[in-house]
Amino acid sequence: MSMVVPSPIGPLTVTVDGDTVVGVRFGGTITGADPARGPAADDLAAYFAGALTTFTVPVELRGGSAFERAVWGEIARIPYGETVTYGHIAHALGEPGAARAVGTACNRNPVPVLVPCHRVVGAGGKLVGFGGGLDRKRRLLELEARVALERAWG
Repeated sequence: MSMVVPSPIGPLTVTVDGDTVVGVRFGGTITGADPARGPAADDLAAYFAGALTTFTVPVELRGGSAFERAVWGEIARIPYGETVTYGHIAHALGEPGAARAVGTACNRNPVPVLVPCHRVVGAGGKLVGFGGGLDRKRRLLELEARVALERAWG
């Protein structure tokens, strides 16, 4: 089942199998007066409100090559409010020359936002590449930075 969840970065089409998220896509049309409901919609609303830093909804990464799945696993471990480079992930996977392949795998992430490919940046922290567009990537990183600072400084 798919639902369109409103967010500050535009609507997100979320595909669930039961309560497990199996896909997130940027865009979609919000129809009807009833908002999207369920654990995925609740988690996303709390995340965008700055109240949730770790998603609780189950996620299943379907498809992808062995390399892509390994990249997605590394991405899933990036802490909230932090970034790592494509090169760092390539190194962590034992493929130091595969930064571009890491970028391609990030672009093929079936559940962006929940598996935070927006936290992967270019060398030197440069804001590059994001399937949802650089403006969305910037806004997600700004949200997380603001929330992380608020939590750290109380």
